[in-house]
Amino acid sequence: MDSSNPPHTDSIHQDECSLKLEFIEPLKMARTKTLPCASSLASATNPVASTPVLSEGSHVVSAKTEDHDSHSNDKNRVVKDKQLDITEHLFPVEEIATRYAVSIDIGSASNSKGLDSTVAAQRLQENGPNILSPPKQISPFMKFIHCLTSLFNLLLILAGILNYILLAVDPKDNKVNTYLGAILIVVAFINAAIEFYQAQKSAAVLQSFLNLMPQKCYVIREKKTIQIPATELVLGDLVFARMGDKIPADIMIFACSDMKVDNSSLTGEIDPQERSPVNDKKNPLEARNLAFNGSLVVNGEGYGLVIRTGDNTVLGQIAGLTASEDSGKSPLSREIDDFVKIIAAIAIGTAIVFFLIGYFVVYNGTGSSGISNTLNFAIGVFVAWVPEGLPATVTVLLTIAAKRMASQNVLVKDLTGVETLGAITLLATDKTGTLTRNQMTVTNIWSSDKMYSAFRSAANTGDAFNASSPGIPEVLSVASLCSRAKFDRTDVPVQNRQVLGDATESGLTRFAAANISNFDELNDLYPKVFEVSFNSENKWAMTIHRKQHDNGSFTLLMKGAPERILRLCSTILIDNVAVPLTKEHSRAYDDTYAVMASKGHRVLAFAQLLMPHSLYPDDHVFDKDKKNYPTTELCFVGLVSLEDPPKHGVREAIGRCRSAGIRVMMVTGDHPLTAEAIGRKINLVLSDTKVMVAKERGCSIDEVGDGEYNAIVIHGEQIDSLRDEDWDLIFSKPEIIFARTSPKHKLQIVKHAQSLGHIVGVTGDGVNDSPALKKADLGIAMNISGSDVSKEAAAMILLDDNFASTVCGIEEGRLIFANLKKSIKYTITHSMPEVIPNLLYVIASIPLPISAMLILVIDLGFELIISLTFAWDKPESETGLMRLPPRKPVTLKSIERKRRMASRALPKTIDPESNEEIKHSLTARLRHDFMALFTGLYWHEKFEHTDDEILVDAGLLSWAYLEVGIIETIGALVTFFVVLYKEGGVTPTDAVNMQKQNQFSVTSPQENLDLLAKAQSCFYLSIMIMQLFNLFACKPRYRLPFGKYMISNPRSFIGAAVGSAFGFFIVYCPGLPVVFGTSNDTPFVYLLIPMAFGVFILFYVSVRQIIQRKLRPTAFNDEIIGLDMVPTIKTIFSRTRSIQRTGP
Repeated sequence: MDSSNPPHTDSIHQDECSLKLEFIEPLKMARTKTLPCASSLASATNPVASTPVLSEGSHVVSAKTEDHDSHSNDKNRVVKDKQLDITEHLFPVEEIATRYAVSIDIGSASNSKGLDSTVAAQRLQENGPNILSPPKQISPFMKFIHCLTSLFNLLLILAGILNYILLAVDPKDNKVNTYLGAILIVVAFINAAIEFYQAQKSAAVLQSFLNLMPQKCYVIREKKTIQIPATELVLGDLVFARMGDKIPADIMIFACSDMKVDNSSLTGEIDPQERSPVNDKKNPLEARNLAFNGSLVVNGEGYGLVIRTGDNTVLGQIAGLTASEDSGKSPLSREIDDFVKIIAAIAIGTAIVFFLIGYFVVYNGTGSSGISNTLNFAIGVFVAWVPEGLPATVTVLLTIAAKRMASQNVLVKDLTGVETLGAITLLATDKTGTLTRNQMTVTNIWSSDKMYSAFRSAANTGDAFNASSPGIPEVLSVASLCSRAKFDRTDVPVQNRQVLGDATESGLTRFAAANISNFDELNDLYPKVFEVSFNSENKWAMTIHRKQHDNGSFTLLMKGAPERILRLCSTILIDNVAVPLTKEHSRAYDDTYAVMASKGHRVLAFAQLLMPHSLYPDDHVFDKDKKNYPTTELCFVGLVSLEDPPKHGVREAIGRCRSAGIRVMMVTGDHPLTAEAIGRKINLVLSDTKVMVAKERGCSIDEVGDGEYNAIVIHGEQIDSLRDEDWDLIFSKPEIIFARTSPKHKLQIVKHAQSLGHIVGVTGDGVNDSPALKKADLGIAMNISGSDVSKEAAAMILLDDNFASTVCGIEEGRLIFANLKKSIKYTITHSMPEVIPNLLYVIASIPLPISAMLILVIDLGFELIISLTFAWDKPESETGLMRLPPRKPVTLKSIERKRRMASRALPKTIDPESNEEIKHSLTARLRHDFMALFTGLYWHEKFEHTDDEILVDAGLLSWAYLEVGIIETIGALVTFFVVLYKEGGVTPTDAVNMQKQNQFSVTSPQENLDLLAKAQSCFYLSIMIMQLFNLFACKPRYRLPFGKYMISNPRSFIGAAVGSAFGFFIVYCPGLPVVFGTSNDTPFVYLLIPMAFGVFILFYVSVRQIIQRKLRPTAFNDEIIGLDMVPTIKTIFSRTRSIQRTGP
């Protein structure tokens, strides 16, 4: 080729008009067969208008095109059920250039003319910028409205409106409703504001993680190579990409040199893929002459013609699939909504019933005053039932937990996701970049007939690595010099550098640099004079360096496939001496290779040749065409194995998940054997697979029964043909791996798991993970290695990319659920002392023990303060929380129930054109749900016993409404009547008669009003005091309410002190009785009564706990045999002894 071949970064010069490229060294570019270039025939604005006629069977390339030559055909299936429109890879590049109306020069790619600027501008105007359509953004106002219209807030707003209706009916006697209504509505807005603020804060943090810097790329336009923003690329542009660049659009390669791309973000496979203008694949996602948007060039360089931009790229299709999925409401949101519906039904039903009783029985014939009184009563009952402070309590508790998780490097985008993580029953995780480091790492070295381990682990065979051991310097020499990988910079320590190169060479480079003190000087000390790059025919790479030795000035270094390298060798390096290669050496090689390969490692062989001066003098010029270089009679140096190792902490994290009853499965695009090998290292797979059982028994696979194995590995090729019973069998196994999966497969897996009742968490970092992340109950993305698409799709982000942080999140999620349950248990207990007195006020005509204003003061005063302290409660035991089963375990019974309920749901309607589900209208759903109420099956399922633990269950309601709630009601009423009797001589009978005669109304004598104020003040303080005892009664779940645990949360005492101070402030602060109807003269002595009842509450709870232990002992998960909780291995790089390489 001519001297105008592609650029190196240091040879770019810029003039006033454009960037000009100067070439320092010619590069030989691969090319397709040259055809006569036709003139521009296709329209610039419609490049696909002239689709060529293909032979039968190739007129459309589908996502499911099969090519059994490749193990990766499934990993590359299209992400949608519709067909791909990419056919360009099947045609000569000249024809495609004609179709896209662009001029190219295949013989000298850099001399291509490219598009004219005017044509490019026109296409940009017509087709839009080369960007992915951002997810639909909801305006901040609509987000706030969404928060405001939660069922709980709507309930509060309804109560506030009812107060104003009452004020309109009787303004004179209901002035206080002006404040009541305002307070209720303001509380709803405050609840919404807290939730909105947290959501906006998380969104802002997420946005700071996304890649906001516009990507730039090199294009050829008007015979000039210029750099432009990738967003300005148009169809037909000619793109130049080299090592380290991201492909900015889907391109068709028409010239390249040793080009390899990393598709792990799209497919999950770590192996770099070779690119070439020559293609023999029909499936566009397997085509060698196509490179896709988002792929990284890890080796070489090349030119490509842009054939797809923006949403039409493969990356855009995956993002589109993500946008079409919806995870729905979280389990916590659904349970809170169910609780609100129960409370609302009870509150509204009670208010209506007792309004009718009051109007037709108590106030019959009293006219408009009767309506006012009954309305006042009904609204009072309604307000008493509604725990006004509970929404704020739940939101603040979740916010505190989210903040605590953020300190553990877990960012929660949705508050309810905090609890969802603790509720998951199935965790589906990607391998590359999530469980593993996405960084090939040297594990073992075999040289001089000895095995060395590069890991600090007894699990790895071999002696401890030492950089000066026999043969190791030669291994390091080959690893460092026979490589095209390089560091991005040299002014920082090795561990802080990025490596530009493919995964394998990057791993070797890091290993060599960590063990050679002057690594950065090696290329200057031993300059490279000749190179033969790795290719699929030779399966080896070779370099020749000017490296002095006893017999000459040149040293040949080679690495590649072990079997190929061994064939080229006649000697082997043993204790620094090249000895003849014998059968014994070959057998040792075979054994060592088998050991390395059995672990799922990638194995390379190293060789060298000290080139004699007699054959290769100092002025010898090596030439590829003449092949005047040796490729035989080499000296075998050794074997090196590499793997993409598990991240630190992953093994223990998965072990803890499994101990917690959470099923962890791997879903990866990598090879099944590699996936299984990694799974066995990280506690994910402990049992035998069906193949292993058959091998042990010496029988065929078909003879092994489904119940004889517990581990299963599913290849992506099988997924599309799986039946429902096959899915049932797969998910019945405790150890599952899905390999060679596409984004579509990952989505299928999540949907099938959810159909069985699993609460599914999905972790991933690639674009290919994003549809599953969006559909899962909880999507967990990686911050550092994660793509922007995956971060947008996920509900939670691991800021440090540490999978072990997930376990911390699970424990935190379980803890916050337990604490939320305690808080709700505590909060709604005071509902009975508020509701029953209101009912007795109408039915038995007792004086009203507590006003609606004091009810609000309870709910939004000391109760809110104290209930928030539950957020800081610790687990009752250090390990107990993670030994409990998930709160909604998936069993055969639960699956049967789930399917029974699904059979009653509205049938799905599929759009025949788009093949997408059409959502039913709100009217249809309401009608269906209403009709279900009149079926016996519906009520059977409602009251059917399950193993599920929900936020507000029968036990909690019994505690609040039938047990402790009733005790508090009795205690408060006793105090109320004792005050009436002791302070005014009014017996309960007298009190009823006085109430019937309206002697406690506004127009009554002042002494009666003062007496009632004292009694109401004591009733109010009685609830507060008994609730202080209930605070500690609600804390334990498995133990008695005494001991160290009860004082483990100092904030409980701070909250109790502050809440008590607030309560006494309301009663005794001068001036406040006018507002709240309390009395400053309330004697303290009467408060001994609720204290006595508080002590009784603790006694009752203790007896209750003892009985429950006997009847329902706590069931912990069974111990899993074989879990290895030894910390995940770290590489030995940091402690190996470096060697100085300055001599020959």
